[in-house]
Amino acid sequence: MVINYKTTGTCSRQINVTVEDGVIENVEFIGGCNGNTKGISALVKGMKAEDVIARLENTKCGPRPTSCPDQLAQALKQAL
Repeated sequence: MVINYKTTGTCSRQINVTVEDGVIENVEFIGGCNGNTKGISALVKGMKAEDVIARLENTKCGPRPTSCPDQLAQALKQAL
């Protein structure tokens, strides 16, 4: 399943996620901090979507109420 999630409240504009049998195969952030989003993508590849949600949900970016990792968690929650 491919998820194309429009983010809110972050520098990234969209997150494209491929999930098969509950496992993340690929994550691509459109926009955002290039090194950080590439790092997040590499770290979550091969993980269960539920585990990623548990680890990343409610992560804040400075004074913002959300972050790119939190938005990834929201995208995965929507897909499950």
